[in-house]
Amino acid sequence: MASSMIESLGSLNKDSFVSLLSKLIGESKLVQNNPPELIPQEDRIVNHVLDSLRPYSTESGGGPLVINHVAYHSGRGNLIVEYPGSVPGKIVSFVGMHMDVVTANPDEWEFDPFSLSIDGDKLRGRGTTDCLGHVALVTELMKRLGETKPALRSSVVAVFIASEENSSIPGVGVDMLVKDKLLDKLKAGPLFWIDTADKQPCIGTGGMIPWKLHVTGKLFHSGLAHKAINAMELGMEGLKEIQSRFYRDFPPHEQEKIYGFATPSTMKPTQWSYPGGGINQIPGDCTVSGDVRLTPFYDVKEVMKKLQEYVDDINTNIEKLSTRGPVSKYVLPEENLRGRLTLSFDEASAGVACNLDSRGFHVLCKATEEVVGHVKPYSITGTLPLIRDLKDEGFDVQTSGYGLMATYHAKNEYCLLSDMCQGFDVFVKIISQLEQD
Repeated sequence: MASSMIESLGSLNKDSFVSLLSKLIGESKLVQNNPPELIPQEDRIVNHVLDSLRPYSTESGGGPLVINHVAYHSGRGNLIVEYPGSVPGKIVSFVGMHMDVVTANPDEWEFDPFSLSIDGDKLRGRGTTDCLGHVALVTELMKRLGETKPALRSSVVAVFIASEENSSIPGVGVDMLVKDKLLDKLKAGPLFWIDTADKQPCIGTGGMIPWKLHVTGKLFHSGLAHKAINAMELGMEGLKEIQSRFYRDFPPHEQEKIYGFATPSTMKPTQWSYPGGGINQIPGDCTVSGDVRLTPFYDVKEVMKKLQEYVDDINTNIEKLSTRGPVSKYVLPEENLRGRLTLSFDEASAGVACNLDSRGFHVLCKATEEVVGHVKPYSITGTLPLIRDLKDEGFDVQTSGYGLMATYHAKNEYCLLSDMCQGFDVFVKIISQLEQD
């Protein structure tokens, strides 16, 4: 049965895949997600997917696919496509193929980001890796199921989603599908989130805590440095102390080796701003911003609490903070002035550690090894907050992807057609293995 199913589904139809991907990349300019300037119209992608699948749908009378187009904002739909199996409650799903993309500046690219170009095995354009390439790939899988109509015990469900790249406009994508319980039946089987890269299981992701450290000192002439509180120096020394305490309290975790995390938890600055002024002015305030990337073995709320405690303690004991030079200081007693650090946070999210004992993980590893030739699960402190929400809701989430990490969100994005072909084969072998349960 399993071997006949594999033969029935066969391999990826390259011509059909490239043709569809060309249409999707042709829409990529209009699905860039960077509000308020750029609000994607994911239905432009939905329409191409529907054109491919509708002939095999119950809606047209031509096939078994059950299609549900769900939109919470005008023009910004999600698409749930099901190939029904014969055993109630037996199910496998491929989720997370998002129909929005990050922005691209054509002036900075070596080729047009908004049209598909082909260079040998390379398929080039914004979204080829993240994630329109996967939209096309899973569409081809569902199309093949609709064409060949294999007698499966498991239902196979694909969920194409809106609004993954930017969450500043709430209530658009998979969060609403979960809230409305439209995905509840997927909890009965493994859920494969198809939005990572490099053809290997991604078994862990990081949490993210965006922070801002505002520094208040005293503005004064740089020739009279003894009358100033240098906000930049206070920010540098204060941040150094905060980082030292963070790495003491949240060192590399023993589970990180098991999950193969590329880095441990980190807390670092990424931006610096100040109001401006002459080079002969000591700045009276500035702001340092950055993020914490947290492996999923630490609690986000506990880290935020600790960071605030560090800042409170530094403010209370600011005289003890290291200074820079003989007249550098953070307190001016004669003026009753004290420098001060103020910490604030933007929206934080937690990381994910996939269940390594689940059936979903085991079938993904076996399929990957058979198709790719080896399996080496990995973890990164990149953030996928949507999958943490799914895991918390009780879904058995496993993640994989067949683009290239080196081109993820990058200029000159591309994927490899050969990798996408292997991705199709992995999907077929996953379905085949689950049929044997």
